[in-house]
Amino acid sequence: MLKLNVHEAKAQLSRVLERVEKGETVILCRRNVPIAEIHRIVPASSAPREVGWAKEAWAGWTLPESFFEPLPDALLDAFEGRGG
Repeated sequence: MLKLNVHEAKAQLSRVLERVEKGETVILCRRNVPIAEIHRIVPASSAPREVGWAKEAWAGWTLPESFFEPLPDALLDAFEGRGG
């Protein structure tokens, strides 16, 4: 883990980012007091998701009839910011 004051990090930003890309974490400090952490962001998978991967978990499951009933007015008012 690398600790740098903001001024140092600004002066060496390209080198600091190279280290971050390699997986190192950098702690940014102001007057030697830690204020932020910089770490690598792992890119999201670009592979398409498999369709139906969780179908076994939901096999035989159905929505209850109460799911289709209207919500109470008090709850609708709360969602829409009406009332108090």
